[in-house]
Amino acid sequence: MTLRSGGRILVDNLIAQGCDRIFQVPGESFLAVLDALHDTPQIDVVTCRQEGGAAFMACADGTLTGRPGVCFVTRGPSATNASIGVHVAFQDSQPMILFIGDVDRGMRDREGFQEIDLVAMFMPLAKLALRIDDARRIPEYVARAWNTAISGRPGPVVFALPEDMLRDEVVAVDRPRVERLQTWIADESIKEIVAALRSAERPVAIVGGAGWDMATSAAFGHFARSWGIPAVGAFRRQDAISNDQREWAGNLGYGPNPKLVQRIKQADVILAVGARLGEATTDGYTLVTPDHPGQTLIHVHPDPSELNRVYRADVALTADPCAFAIQIVTAEFPDEPLSAAAEAHAEWLEWSSPKPREGVTLDLGICVAAMRERLTPEDTIICNGAGNFSGWWHRYWHYGSPGTQLAPTAGAMGYGVPAAVAGALRCPDKTVVAIAGDGDFLMNGQELATAIQHGANMLVIVVDNGGYGTIRMHQEREYPARLSGTTLRNPDFAALARAYGAWSETVETTAQFGPALDRALAQSGVKLLHLKTDIEVITNGTTIGAIRGALKQVESAG
Repeated sequence: MTLRSGGRILVDNLIAQGCDRIFQVPGESFLAVLDALHDTPQIDVVTCRQEGGAAFMACADGTLTGRPGVCFVTRGPSATNASIGVHVAFQDSQPMILFIGDVDRGMRDREGFQEIDLVAMFMPLAKLALRIDDARRIPEYVARAWNTAISGRPGPVVFALPEDMLRDEVVAVDRPRVERLQTWIADESIKEIVAALRSAERPVAIVGGAGWDMATSAAFGHFARSWGIPAVGAFRRQDAISNDQREWAGNLGYGPNPKLVQRIKQADVILAVGARLGEATTDGYTLVTPDHPGQTLIHVHPDPSELNRVYRADVALTADPCAFAIQIVTAEFPDEPLSAAAEAHAEWLEWSSPKPREGVTLDLGICVAAMRERLTPEDTIICNGAGNFSGWWHRYWHYGSPGTQLAPTAGAMGYGVPAAVAGALRCPDKTVVAIAGDGDFLMNGQELATAIQHGANMLVIVVDNGGYGTIRMHQEREYPARLSGTTLRNPDFAALARAYGAWSETVETTAQFGPALDRALAQSGVKLLHLKTDIEVITNGTTIGAIRGALKQVESAG
C-alpha cells in the first residue's frame, strides 16, 4: 500500500481491466496520466491529430475487441470535438470510454479557461457520465466504467478528471478485471420460439448489433442453415454472418435488394436478434412497422429497455445474443430445412454481382469486383464513413465474419480513415481498407499522419465526385436542378497523400483501377488511390438524369 498519483492509479487500473492501447490528443489537464504512461510499456499510446478522429478510433477498437476502446482528451474544445465519437458509440452499441481532463476542483463553476459542465454535456450522449473527485476511488470508477460499457447493450462511458485530482498522491486499492455477464433464457422461452418457427411458412431473421460476436455468428449461422431461415443483416451489420454462408440473404438499410424487401414484407415470423430495428434498417419504420400487423415479432436484445420501446414484440427476450444463439442451436431441428434461405442467398448473389454500366468512365461496381478478385473477405476489413459512395461496397462487397466491417450506423462522416487506423493497429495480419468520399475524407483525412507515425498498414480509396453526393441526391429529388451548397472544389488527393508520406496514385477510368490496386497492395505502409468519378452517377442504382426524368414524368401525369 504505497502512495500513488491519481494519474498512476488510473493507468494501473486501465491495465488491470486489460487495456493495451489508448487513443489521445494531449492536453495539460491530464499531464499526470501522460507521465504515468511514460513508464507503462503495456499500453500503446496512439497520438492523434484531432479529437474526433481519436474518438472514432476508440469506437472501432471497441468493436474489434469487444472491450472498451479508450480515448483521452482535454476539456472544452477538445471534449466537444470528441463528442461525435460518443454519439457514434452509443448509436452503434460500441463499448468505449472517454476520459476528459477537467479544470481543478477549486476552479469549478467560475467559467474558467475552457470550462464546461462535462457531466451535464455528455449525459444525453452516453450510457454513463461522471466526475471523479477523489483519487482513492479511481479503481472503483474504472471498474464501473468497464462494466457499464460492456454490459447489456454496449456503449460509451464518459469521465471528467479534474487536473488537481490526477496529481493527488493517495493510497488506493485496485479492482480486478470485469467481464461481460451472460444472460441465459429459460427453456420454456426457447420452446416458445421453436414452436413459432415450426408453424411459420415464411420466417426471416434480422441479425447483428448489440453484443453480436464471432461465437454468436457461428452458432446462429448453424441454426439458420439447419432451419432454412434467411439471415438478413441490419443496417451496416453485414458482417454478422460470413456472406459466403448459404443462409445469408443480404442487408437492409439504404438501397436494399427489392426482392429482399418483399421477403421482409411477406414474412409471417420475424426473429430479430441483437438488432434495434432502427430507422435505417426498417426504412423509416415502414418496412417493418412498430405494430407489424399480420406478422409475429420475436425480439431478442441484451437491453430490456430496448424491448417494446418502439416495436411491439409478440415475444420479447432479454438475452445476450451469443447465449441465445448457443441455446437455440441446441433445439431440435426440422427434418428438412426450408428452401427460403437458399433461394434468398441466390437472390443476394445476383443482386451483389456488379454489371458494367453504359457510358460510365469509372464504374465503381466493377472496381469492387476487382477488389473481390484480389482480396478475401475473412482477411479484409472494410471501413467507411457516410455518403452515397459507400453504397457500392454495401451492395457489391462480400463481407466476412464479425469484425470485417467498420461502418457507423449513426451515419457519421469522417469515420472511415480513423477506423482504418484502429483496425490496422489491432489486426496487422489483415488487409484494412478505408473507403471515403471526397467530403467524407476531408473531415478526418489528417489522421493519415497518425497512421504513418504509428506504422499502420492500410489502403485508402477516396471516391471524388466533387460534391456532397448524398445531399445532392436529396436536393435533386426535392428541388431538381436547383444546385445550392453541395458542390466541392477538392485538392489533388494523391498529392496530399504523398505530402503525408503515403504512396498514392490517381485513377480516372475503370481499366486503370485493377492495375493501380495491384501496385497499391504491393506497397507497405499507407497507400491511397484517388478515384475521380462523375457525380451524374449519384448511386449504384440511378443517376441525376434519371431522378430528374422521373420527377418530370410525375409532374406531367399530375
